[in-house]
Amino acid sequence: MWHSGCVLDLRHRFPAITEGLHQEWARFDGPAGTQVVDSAIEATAAWQRSGNNANSHGAFAAAEACDALFERVQHTVGRLLNVDPGGIMFGPSTTSNVFSITRAIGHDLQAGDEIICTTLDHDSNVSPWLLIAEDAGATVKFAEFDVTTGRLQPDAVSRLLTDRTRWVAVTGASNAIGTMPDVTAITADAHEAGAHVVVDGVHLTPHAAVDVASIGCDIYSTSSYKWYGPHAAATWVRPELLDRLHAYKVRPAPATGPGRFMLGTPSYEALAAIDAAASFLLDTGMDAIRAHESALFARLLEGLLADDRVTVYGPHDLTDRAPTLAFNLAGHDAAAVARRLADEQIAVWDGDYYAIEAMAAFGIAGAVRAGIAVYLTDDDVDRLLDAVHRL
Repeated sequence: MWHSGCVLDLRHRFPAITEGLHQEWARFDGPAGTQVVDSAIEATAAWQRSGNNANSHGAFAAAEACDALFERVQHTVGRLLNVDPGGIMFGPSTTSNVFSITRAIGHDLQAGDEIICTTLDHDSNVSPWLLIAEDAGATVKFAEFDVTTGRLQPDAVSRLLTDRTRWVAVTGASNAIGTMPDVTAITADAHEAGAHVVVDGVHLTPHAAVDVASIGCDIYSTSSYKWYGPHAAATWVRPELLDRLHAYKVRPAPATGPGRFMLGTPSYEALAAIDAAASFLLDTGMDAIRAHESALFARLLEGLLADDRVTVYGPHDLTDRAPTLAFNLAGHDAAAVARRLADEQIAVWDGDYYAIEAMAAFGIAGAVRAGIAVYLTDDDVDRLLDAVHRL
């Protein structure tokens, strides 16, 4: 077995990997949720111990600390995404945030309006649009990716644009097969047609430097539990749009700003952990993280493609993709493969991972999914490849 030559050594930053109940496991389950970096764990505990756990906009010190924390985390995530921090809201998940925002968008939709989704997306960026379209009498069109290459070309979206297109919803990276569409080009085409753009950045943010200002989209979502933080999410909405949308909220909620869409008190302990996890990415450097992951992923992809029994879905190269892949092994059910790998303490996922249209496009019910995270090593990749080859 050759080695990738990765230079990052970050395993010591993840207690669940080095000390936890599952420390002997090779954790390729990161696309559904990563292990938590030590600084985020410590930030959660420190906040809970501090006595600052209160609520916002009070006249006493702990309430002021909550306000200061919220603003600090907005700025940290703003640096991570290169956005105006004033447009960042927080919630329990991207799915929850998107439903909150699309419900407001649906209030302004009219019969005959059009929305474009893609067959590459996670259902959290599909179902909310289908539901509001049904309520408004609008139409949802699907831009289809090329099943041969696994790529979603910008013209697959642009040729569906009309003067009735109001919104385009597209993923920054497929959570199933890793494909990274050119969301900057897609956004430019949509804006030229007079449409707004929502980018699901959940699977993009952990694996590449994100510059939302350069992308130019109107809404961008990311989930911190996909990048070594707590189970929570952040969504950025262009500030002028944030204040214009008809938010469904309780009456005392703020009339302007991200609080209009945050349904109830945020988890301040989660905010503290988000701040630490985002700082971990910034301090480590997304270019260094991507180089480390790409080196490992090249080994994994090459090893699976070398096995004639394995079908890898999506791109067979490293260009414009996250270090995530889906595969099936001839003669073996995906769920059975996942169980066999689990017997050898190798964690992978099986199923459709909520990428319903993508699996349907490939003509399969599901596949085995493996993803690279910063705490994985050459030895972990070797274990997975060896176990697959022996099945």
